[in-house]
Amino acid sequence: MLGIGRGSREGAIPLEASIKNCGRTTQWSAALRLLREGLRLGVQLAPGHFIATASACRKGGQWQYALSALSDMWKAKLEPNVISYSAGISACEKGEQWQRALALLSEMREAKLEPDVISYSAGISRVPEGRAVGAGSGASERDVGGEA
Repeated sequence: MLGIGRGSREGAIPLEASIKNCGRTTQWSAALRLLREGLRLGVQLAPGHFIATASACRKGGQWQYALSALSDMWKAKLEPNVISYSAGISACEKGEQWQRALALLSEMREAKLEPDVISYSAGISRVPEGRAVGAGSGASERDVGGEA
């Protein structure tokens, strides 16, 4: 389907470009299919593949699938970074899932990653007035989205 070989790093570069293109056109389901096909074929994926997929899903209003793509990143034994967490937090913000966004902020700190302005602003932008910020709950470690 993708025309890339197993374990191929060469195939990973056009795959990421294809996923990013899906994000620009809000074709989140195509981005998710490309990512999962790359995983199935054993392509050596980088965090950018998962982040681009999560971004496409976020733009398409599919926060659950954005978190699922990021969970796939952890399953692929790739370490999350500030950008991947920010992508998840932004997806939660767009989906008005503020408790999950706060949980991701908390998990970020536990992973010894310093949230940036993007992480914090997305994490608190939709918190209902009068709620305590920083009490993140609702997502367990490495299971940020539950089942999509």
